[in-house]
Amino acid sequence: MPDRTPTDLPSGPSAVPARYVENKPPRGLYVRVFIYVVATHVLLAFMSLLVIIAKSR
Repeated sequence: MPDRTPTDLPSGPSAVPARYVENKPPRGLYVRVFIYVVATHVLLAFMSLLVIIAKSR
């Protein structure tokens, strides 16, 4: 692997690497939020069912 000297490097405006800016959150965040919302609704529905069963006895 040859050593890169300053003459090998690109010059001009393209020499500065562009900063990577992430404008949107990672997709995994949406998946986790969806799972949490669904799990919360299922838990609340199950608790409501238990309350209904307990009141009917």
